[in-house]
Amino acid sequence: MKKNNIILIGMPGVGKSSVGVILAKILGYRFLDSDLVIQEKEGKLLHEIISERGLEGFISVENRINASIECEKCIVATGGSAVYGHDAMEHFKEIGAVVYLKSDYETIANRLGDLAARGVAMKEGQTLKDLYEERVPLYEKYADIIVDESGCSSVRETISKLLEKIK
Repeated sequence: MKKNNIILIGMPGVGKSSVGVILAKILGYRFLDSDLVIQEKEGKLLHEIISERGLEGFISVENRINASIECEKCIVATGGSAVYGHDAMEHFKEIGAVVYLKSDYETIANRLGDLAARGVAMKEGQTLKDLYEERVPLYEKYADIIVDESGCSSVRETISKLLEKIK
């Protein structure tokens, strides 16, 4: 397998899917949303998996499925919790460049609606701020490239920054 994929990581609401679809069109790559792959393989929505198996059970399922993704010339938009899966993240680093779409907490908080309905993997009693502070170091740890969305007013601006960094 060639290392010719781009794996997008970051908080929910940062725009991984929006950026990924357009980036795939620009580069002539396929687009793959790992959350949809998980739902398809499990036959359930993300929030149903979390509800039935708990957070740790969901993370285990996510890790297993993400670690099995095989593709070439593909933009992969991961779920925000993908960074909890060590096997998956090591696999992603082997098959492509891991790009962290970085956004500040206030922007994320403004973009997100109902976290439970969205299938956001959070511990009971955990706030979005807690989640943000817990995940940012993991995103930074696994990232080959960091694209800071600060000052970007559109998906196109984020993509322009990303393209500059991968050339």
